[in-house]
Amino acid sequence: MRQNFISLQSIARKEINRIFRIWIQTLVPPVITISLYFIIFGSFIGSKLGEMNGYSYMAYIAPGLIMMAIITSSYSNTVSSFFSAKFQRNIEELLVSPTPSWVIILGYVAGGMTRGLSVGFLVSIVSLFFIRVPIYSFFYASLFAILTSFVFSLAGMINGIFAKKFDDISIIPTFIITPLTYLGGVFYSITLLPDFWQTVSKINPIVYMINGFRYGFLGTSDINVYIGAGMLVLFSIVLFSVNLYLFKKGIGIRT
Repeated sequence: MRQNFISLQSIARKEINRIFRIWIQTLVPPVITISLYFIIFGSFIGSKLGEMNGYSYMAYIAPGLIMMAIITSSYSNTVSSFFSAKFQRNIEELLVSPTPSWVIILGYVAGGMTRGLSVGFLVSIVSLFFIRVPIYSFFYASLFAILTSFVFSLAGMINGIFAKKFDDISIIPTFIITPLTYLGGVFYSITLLPDFWQTVSKINPIVYMINGFRYGFLGTSDINVYIGAGMLVLFSIVLFSVNLYLFKKGIGIRT
């Protein structure tokens, strides 16, 4: 057990050191991007829209923008880091070692979560320059941020396992994650939609993540936060199990 802990610590340290060593590439770009969202959607458009669910438009979208940064950063860090290890054949050193698969997975996921939560924290600081967002429940805000970061780090790991070339690591974020995020209630309340589209929106898992996180800040949510937390736990178990299976079978890893 001590050996496994040392292995986990070593992999996680390598991933985390990489994030902060090239912080201009890993931490700054998403902060700049989200700042532009605050300026364009919050200041310019929000001033014309007024309130949403009893809050100013900028205060309403702030949690969603923070969560969007967490999602994209957690996913992109794990997929790019693991694929780079495959491409450079560094992963083979881990595979031939006695390090268990679950330790390797958690090590890379720790890096993804560190980047995602660090970016989320920085974006939260930046949001203070635009709006003072209250924190209704620090527990729920932290819970949904951590679980979401964990889920998308695991999802990025799966993408990294299957990716065969660098172009493959951008397909899922571009064609799946980004549309689901924009349709996940970042910029609007799904209660404004017709009944049919409200039902369709509830199929989107990111709706539950964003609304649960928003509940932690504002105390308001379009969905049941307990269901949202339960779904995140379920996704975590499923995605972790998928990663373990892929490692066990050597799919996309062993050539």
